[in-house]
Amino acid sequence: MSGFMEEQVHTSVRDYYGRVLKSQSDLQTSACCPTGAPPAHVRAILSLVHSEIRDRSYGCGSPIPAAMEGATVLDLGCGTGRDVYVLSKLVGPPGRVIGVDMTPEQLAVAQQHKEHHWRVFAHERSNVEFSHGYIEDLAACGIGNDSMDVVVSNCVLNLAPDKSRVFAEILRVLKPGGELYFSDIFADRRLPAQWLEDSRLVGECLAGAMYLEDFRRLLASQGCVDTRFVSISDLAVTNDEIKDQVGNVRFYSATVRAFKLPLEDRCEDYGQTARYLGTIPGYPHAFALDDHHLFLTSKPMPVCGNTADMLCNTRYAKHFDVVGEKSLHFGLFDCFPVDVTSGSARLAPSPGCC
Repeated sequence: MSGFMEEQVHTSVRDYYGRVLKSQSDLQTSACCPTGAPPAHVRAILSLVHSEIRDRSYGCGSPIPAAMEGATVLDLGCGTGRDVYVLSKLVGPPGRVIGVDMTPEQLAVAQQHKEHHWRVFAHERSNVEFSHGYIEDLAACGIGNDSMDVVVSNCVLNLAPDKSRVFAEILRVLKPGGELYFSDIFADRRLPAQWLEDSRLVGECLAGAMYLEDFRRLLASQGCVDTRFVSISDLAVTNDEIKDQVGNVRFYSATVRAFKLPLEDRCEDYGQTARYLGTIPGYPHAFALDDHHLFLTSKPMPVCGNTADMLCNTRYAKHFDVVGEKSLHFGLFDCFPVDVTSGSARLAPSPGCC
């Protein structure tokens, strides 16, 4: 993509989110509206978030991962800061949350309510900060190498014209064992480049939606070979004019997690099991790693080597008892993820576990 086109997309996004949209009611599709209810403990925190921030939130999911106490978190495209403030409560006073956004009008709202939130959360001081900048260049925002425990984003990565640079930056700033956890819009095919010239299609999170297979390939090319879909659902385009523009393209709203870990590109069987201890706050009975790994408290579950590493070599380690190591190999692990294009289990193992 040329530098001119990149700047044109950035300008469209700034104008749409800074001037066109004043609240969720201004949206013309459901792409930038949350699908599904967040967990109860997250809903409780959301009720404390300032109403102006809630009204001007345009995410497509609830990318709030578990086990956040004391974490250092980066929110890409934070907008007015809804998720930043939810995370502020979850990480607590020992933690830190940084929000990055390129739209001054959105950041002004976020900054305006900092005191409200640290007081309502009963913190001695604010543990959040906001930075004006581009998610393709986090170094310019002062985000150093291997400095983040978690990176989140809510329906923003589709808006970035250079997604390769964005994911490279994410993997640069994550600590080893750190987690990328984001919600976004995906498509079942590659979309016409000229759609990026339509400010409405861009702003409604459709024109820049990633083709699912290209997303997988991009992450793999940058060393992240096993990405996991936590949830995925069809996205209905209800505006008749936009529906005519996009034709037969299927769009999906999905939440994805990936770890900065040296994983294998297939699910391999080493005879390992994992038992969830039920100790993650807000998840006393079960914890879902992804759409096909639901760990019931105290019940041992066979896992592939990659899943074992995701549980052993990340901040989740203290919440799981993983038995076995990798001295013996038993071939491919029978890991049948959900086929995101049909909603049913695939009939054969696929590369990675997603």
